[in-house]
Amino acid sequence: MNGFASWLLSLAHDLFQPGFCPGDWVWATIAAGALVALFPVIGALIVSIMRKFTGNNYNATTVSVIAVTGLLFVFLLPWLAFNGISGIYRAVNEGSASGLSAADVTTLHQSYCFVGVQSEYLGGGQNGFESLFYPSGNTLAYIFYLGGLVGLPALTLLFMILQARSAMRRGQKWPGRLLWLSYVVFAVFSLTVEANAAVFLWLGFLPVSVLGLIPLALVGAPPWAVINRGTRDRQRPEPEPEREPARPAQPPPPPQNPQQKQYTPTAIAPSAQELAATPGPIPAPPGASANGSERYRRTRRLGRGGFGTVWQAVDNQLGRTVALKIAHAPDRDTEERMRREARALAMVNHPNCVRVYDLVEEPDGLALVMEYLDGQALATAVDTQGPLDDVAAGRLWATMAGALEAAHEKGVLHRDIKPSNIIVDPQGLPHLIDFGIARSRGDSSMTATGMVVGTPDFVAPEQAAGAPASPASDAWQLAATVSYALAGYPPRGTRETPMAALMAAARAEPPNRLPQRSAHARLLAASLDAEPRRRPTLNAIRREIEGWLARAGKTPDGPVTRVVPRFESGTTRVVPPRR
Repeated sequence: MNGFASWLLSLAHDLFQPGFCPGDWVWATIAAGALVALFPVIGALIVSIMRKFTGNNYNATTVSVIAVTGLLFVFLLPWLAFNGISGIYRAVNEGSASGLSAADVTTLHQSYCFVGVQSEYLGGGQNGFESLFYPSGNTLAYIFYLGGLVGLPALTLLFMILQARSAMRRGQKWPGRLLWLSYVVFAVFSLTVEANAAVFLWLGFLPVSVLGLIPLALVGAPPWAVINRGTRDRQRPEPEPEREPARPAQPPPPPQNPQQKQYTPTAIAPSAQELAATPGPIPAPPGASANGSERYRRTRRLGRGGFGTVWQAVDNQLGRTVALKIAHAPDRDTEERMRREARALAMVNHPNCVRVYDLVEEPDGLALVMEYLDGQALATAVDTQGPLDDVAAGRLWATMAGALEAAHEKGVLHRDIKPSNIIVDPQGLPHLIDFGIARSRGDSSMTATGMVVGTPDFVAPEQAAGAPASPASDAWQLAATVSYALAGYPPRGTRETPMAALMAAARAEPPNRLPQRSAHARLLAASLDAEPRRRPTLNAIRREIEGWLARAGKTPDGPVTRVVPRFESGTTRVVPPRR
């Protein structure tokens, strides 16, 4: 290794040897430190390029490659170079063989300014450990060594961590520790090097560590397609056995003293505007009583749409308020779809995802029994209060991504994510409702308020073109909803008619109304890509948003009701149609 160190030092001397104070070999030592700093940069580049193909697939092979790369390029080679250069200066000072040419040795014995004889200054003093813990000089000399042997490596550590994080972009950060922890070991071992030589080696090492971030930025992060491929492989759910369909049965008589359980409501109460102008009893549906069945006593109708009617009701057995969604004379296919999706939704367990209690036969049709929420739709909050700020929008995105992930793991797709299908409760927490059940064939869908909404402003391009829904299309719709929450209008803008908006979606027109000043603009653009396979997965989005919130000192589970001014002076307010 001494041969390599002498070659490296001679190369540094040939490249950079100004003939002024503090001496040509002192300057060459700084240049040698800069060359040594290229090793960790090369190691980080190797990891970054490897992740272009492996993404976030951390198995025994990839972790071993990262560990060996850190050990070799960040610890072993730099330490051997530092130790070898120090040994060369020590050998020249002692008059023994050093590996340098006779001409180089001659110039090393020259004196410069405060340094004196360069060979003695660089190779005849204490090592780093002795200079720090057994100092032989004055206070000024100790401060010099403290700054050079502790301050410079500590400052370099910051940029080594940044290099590791750059190599691990769009993925977990823990493998990057294998790189910068190797550097920490190298920095500690460097205390065995001649103190004066080490200080100037670190002076060259630091700036290259800073500049090393540039090639890492040019290499870039792994493509989303590679990230998504690894995520899908890890998260592919196991197939679940077929279950017998639930058969409605007569409810058992209530116990004498039932223990009532409190439930967190997640369906929406009607606003005052939705109630009838003239008070009076609500007419009963044809062929049924106004109070419905014996178990569910209906108190008021929340809304009515093309698919059915939503009622606020009281469960007489459990004493809780629920929402009943009743289909209008559904055919056999519709009933089967309701049963299938109700069974799937009943297995979804997420605090921000609407929960389904039961699927029962009511006198006027099949009814879905759901949680009940007192709150308002996100669309209403944005229309009345203005767009969300980046923190609130980040919380909304991460929370809803988690709710959709929980549904996707059970094989449930939402297919109709939009601002009116996200309910904000009085605590400011969002809830995802209406998982495609309240939808007539090829018609509009109905929210938990009973309002019929059918705008295609939030339809993914592949859905508008006739392709089946997928987790990627749900991710597109969620990103479009977040964009709406940040900007106050859909990502493709608004059209004069729903058909025009649907045609724009089918043509995969690029979103041109994104909130460009938002910190989430880049991730929104990636999530709204027209090609589903290029979009980041919900898992990747949630991790990135939660990381952004953590760096901002915010938690991902806070309220989403913080708002910013809707428009600035001199601009035109764009009011989207109510959804």
